[in-house]
Amino acid sequence: MPDTSRPARHATLTIDGKEIQLPLMSGTVGPDVMDIRKLYAQSDIFTYDPGFTSTAACESTITYIDGDKGELLHRGYPIDQLAEKSHYLEVCYLLLYGELPTAAQLEDFEHRVTMHTMLHEQMQNFFRGFRRDAHPMAIMVGVVGAMSAFYHDSTDIADPWQREVASIRLIAKMPTIAAWAYKYHIGQPFVYPRNDIDYASNFLRMCFAVPAEDYVVDPILSRAMDRIFTLHADHEQNASTSTVRLASSSGANPFACIAAGIACLWGPAHGGANQACLEMLKEIGTPDRIPEFIARAKDKDDPFRLMGFGHRVYKNFDPRATVMKESADEVLDLLGVENNPVLQVAKELEKQALADPYFAEKKLFPNVDFYSGIILEAMGFPTSMFTPIFALSRTVGWISQWKEMLMDPSQKIGRPRQLYTGACTRDYIEVENR
Repeated sequence: MPDTSRPARHATLTIDGKEIQLPLMSGTVGPDVMDIRKLYAQSDIFTYDPGFTSTAACESTITYIDGDKGELLHRGYPIDQLAEKSHYLEVCYLLLYGELPTAAQLEDFEHRVTMHTMLHEQMQNFFRGFRRDAHPMAIMVGVVGAMSAFYHDSTDIADPWQREVASIRLIAKMPTIAAWAYKYHIGQPFVYPRNDIDYASNFLRMCFAVPAEDYVVDPILSRAMDRIFTLHADHEQNASTSTVRLASSSGANPFACIAAGIACLWGPAHGGANQACLEMLKEIGTPDRIPEFIARAKDKDDPFRLMGFGHRVYKNFDPRATVMKESADEVLDLLGVENNPVLQVAKELEKQALADPYFAEKKLFPNVDFYSGIILEAMGFPTSMFTPIFALSRTVGWISQWKEMLMDPSQKIGRPRQLYTGACTRDYIEVENR
């Protein structure tokens, strides 16, 4: 919440000799903001900020990022502590309700999620309406949006209980939807969820079990999968989260809002970073070609860039990457890299890049996408499933932001303005006179 203990402060903006006072607001941490809500009314001027990189579009208590420090906090708790000591469903509870749960609260929450993992049986027909070569993200966008046609009792955003039911349903059913999108994509039968295994293990089993034989989930793989979910649970006001908020500002139902977030995440500039990283590793091909690609990355005249290194927000290091590297090492120790040339390239590229002074000076460290891509490749997921897994992970963040926005009395329907540079008013000319 804004700091009300400080004396009121303001900035003075002078436009054509007229002074306009704009209030300054302070959060608990992070930079102050200038409140420009009355700027247009007082000056007949808009602000211009493509990408909204200097604009705070909302007030939030959920997630805080300090890119210079390499800090990511969920409700004040550092992400590295949560990833090491907690697990995904406990982090879900924290994001949704603001505090870590007691043992009884966590048990109740896990039970409620587990009891909602099955999909309405008729939704199988919806999956089968897609072409077999449909991208899993296309299926997820359609199926999640269609949930509003199957779960009418949780679409009233004005009803707190319906909001709660929708939240639990989305968190519970997203692994089933993602796994079924994968199964349909590869032509295998759907595998139903089970109530006797944990969240991450359930997802892995639904992806890799077949009727001919069951899939026994290794605890190392389950833990690595849970960490991927945890480390991607929320990331403040990024493109997909802002999309969810913008869609929800119109009063759209929760399933439509989350489908909008999935559609935005599908963009390669947002959710496809770990897929792009794996595709780069495949392009490199063999470890002996790594020096060639490192040289290209250093060449300012070469457009090639090492994917999975550095981060737009984190300027020193990605706090999620340290934990993800630990999981990557555990998974590769378990599954090995000998028969997988992509993983051989990944391990050697990591080694050479970290030892190169150029990358240290430029702070081009391996980020969370580099390591998560390695883990998912080792588990046997195709790159087409990387973004659906990201969407599954981020669902709780989207829902938390959606719920927070609905409770914020200052929010209104999103309506960005523009700097118009098109034609001025002109009269219509009849077609025969053009």
